Formats: sequence, structure tokens, C-alpha cells
Amino acid sequence: MSTEKIKELKEKFFKVFGEASAIEEFFSPGRINLIGEHTDYNGGYVFPAAITIGTTGLAQLREGKRIRLFSENFSEIGLIEFDLSEVNDKVEGSWENFVKGMIVMLQGAGYKIDKGFDLLVYGEIPTASGLSSSASLELLIGVILDELFHLNVPRLELVQLGQKTENEFIGVNSGILDQFAIGFGKKDEAILLDCNTLKYEMVPVRLGDYSIVIMNTKKSRALTESKYNERFAETRIALERLQTKLDIQSLAELTNEEFDANTNLIGDEILIKRARHAVYENTRCKIAKKVFVAGDLKEFGKLLNASHESLKNDYEVTGIELDTLAETAQKQKGVLGARMTGAGFGGCAIALVKTEKIATFEKAVGDKYLKVVGYPAEFYVAQIGDGSKKL
Repeated sequence: MSTEKIKELKEKFFKVFGEASAIEEFFSPGRINLIGEHTDYNGGYVFPAAITIGTTGLAQLREGKRIRLFSENFSEIGLIEFDLSEVNDKVEGSWENFVKGMIVMLQGAGYKIDKGFDLLVYGEIPTASGLSSSASLELLIGVILDELFHLNVPRLELVQLGQKTENEFIGVNSGILDQFAIGFGKKDEAILLDCNTLKYEMVPVRLGDYSIVIMNTKKSRALTESKYNERFAETRIALERLQTKLDIQSLAELTNEEFDANTNLIGDEILIKRARHAVYENTRCKIAKKVFVAGDLKEFGKLLNASHESLKNDYEVTGIELDTLAETAQKQKGVLGARMTGAGFGGCAIALVKTEKIATFEKAVGDKYLKVVGYPAEFYVAQIGDGSKKL
């Protein structure tokens, strides 16, 4: 974020809260999943990275037990105020629930939060884009509380409390991928994370003359939850059928060859397709690590294209919007590969684009999308950046 924007936020802070003697500045990124989609709940790998688009927070402690919040993104709501004793009271549809949830989870884990504070938040991540604006906010609040109250929370615990806030306080049933990527992100590195064990390794991502362009469908994602639950159930049934003969706990334990040799156990074309995506995508994830270590961006581009094709044809979670973006992107000069990222049915796609071609790329893909879908897409160039931190 530019120093101009920080200066502007500080002035806003003073205007809103009337005092600004000990402001501290914090940043929490959004995330993209480079590859490894719908593998997390199938016991597999994911390959996310934190990005330089995210959520900024300015905060200071105050006397008494009053907590005051202001969001630049919801300025029409104005100042939100509540007492530390009221953190269990959820307010339907309000972003204050993320603040309350993190306080509740930290206190429940034995950490002492005993004073009020002022907090101003500014988010650059478009909501419903699939770039994890909610996990970014959770981890932002986590690092702010950790710093203000000198809690010294281990990073993995902070990540887990972020997920717990999402699951138990907000009521959204998500895995740990988003919070993990946002909490552990490092500049120019992606995270190869085993969702089964939470073992992870940092993998250098050197993009050279290329950049990651995020393409936002701008489609509202009303369908995601029901289809997500449907896919979850389908892969579970496929696993149970394979377990009648194979000693496995998850689909991700199978190689592509082992899976292909045992599809007769599943015996249903739809379920075979769903399970094949989970197995093959997990394999692509493991190959992605090798190609980045070898610096082979062309090979990574091929993995992106294969992932999208699998998500479209085997997992069937793309739709006209994501297909138009990814498949148009794949045909452009200077593009090594493109795919949808996130849960699907809307949200975003990513493309690996030669940096000097970005302007012509955005125009060509944007024009085609507008023609096919009827409203414009949005484009952002993302660098891979650090996880949540004090600035």
C-alpha cells in the first residue's frame, strides 16, 4: 500500500476517533490458490500464496472497555461501538462479528484481552471474489490483538483460531487453506500444504518476465454452497466404494494409475469423474512444486490449463463466466496458462501472463467477456507477498 494511502487513513482515523497518539499499522493479504482445487477435503495438497492485495488496519489501545470500529468500505454504517462484555452478541450481517469472533476465540484459548481499542479497517479485496476477504480480516484482527495485548500467540494457533472464528462464530464451514496461506505467506514463495497433516513447505516462485493476473468474473456466488456440499458428498461416496477393496483413508492417497485401475469399484460415471479430478489435481499439485524448483514456468502453465479442463469437465464447477475468462486467456499471446481458482461458479480465474503483454491481454479478454457474458470483468495484477503482519 502506498504511503499516501496510509497517510490518508491516518487522517481518517483522527477524524473518526478524535485522537491518534499511538496508532499502529497492520496489513493482512488476500490469497490465491495457484493449483490444487477441491483437494483439501479429499485429504490432498493445496498450493496457495499470499498476494499483495489485502486488508489494512490502524489500531490503538484506549482506556476503559469500549471497542470502537470503523470501516472505510462500509463508511455509510459509521462508527460501531460495543463494550468488551458484549463480544458474544452477534449482529446479523455486520463485519463487527469478525472482530468479536476473534476476541471470543482468543479469550477461549486462555489469552487476556482486558481493554478497549479503536480500529479502522480498509480492504482492497473485492467481496465474493474468492480471494478470501474474510480470512484476511480474521488474521488482520488476530495480529492486531496479538500485538496490542502482547499475547505472543504461535502463528499456527492464530491461523487455527481464524478458522474457528469462520466456522463457529461466523457460521461458514470452510477448511484451513485460506487462513493458513494468509498467516504463513512469504514474498515470492508459495506454500505446499498437506491438508491432512498440516505439514507444509515453502516453495520459491520466481516469475521472471511473467506476472499473475487475477480475472474477476464479478458474478455473485449464490450457488457455491449447495454445489460445494454436493461435490463433497459425491467424492465421499466414491471413496467409500474404493474402500471396499483398497486400504485408503482419502482419495489423495492414490496415484493416477492406481485410480484408473480401480474405477470399476466406483461403478458410476459421474462419481468416477468427481473422484478423478480429486486424484489428478492432487498429482498436479505435487508436480507443481517440482516445476517451480526447476524454474520451468512453461510446464506450470500446462498444469494450469489441465487443472481448468478437469474442473470444467470432471468436477463441473466452472460455468460460462469462468470458462470464458480462462479459455480466452489461454489463447492470448504471452500467456503460459490459465485456470479458475477458488470454489468455482463465479469468483476468479488466474493467468500467467508475460508482463509486457498485460495491457493487450486485459483488453482482449475483457472485450470477449463483455460480449459473451454481458457485463465487464475486473483485472488485478498480483505479486506474491508476505502474510499478515505489523507494518
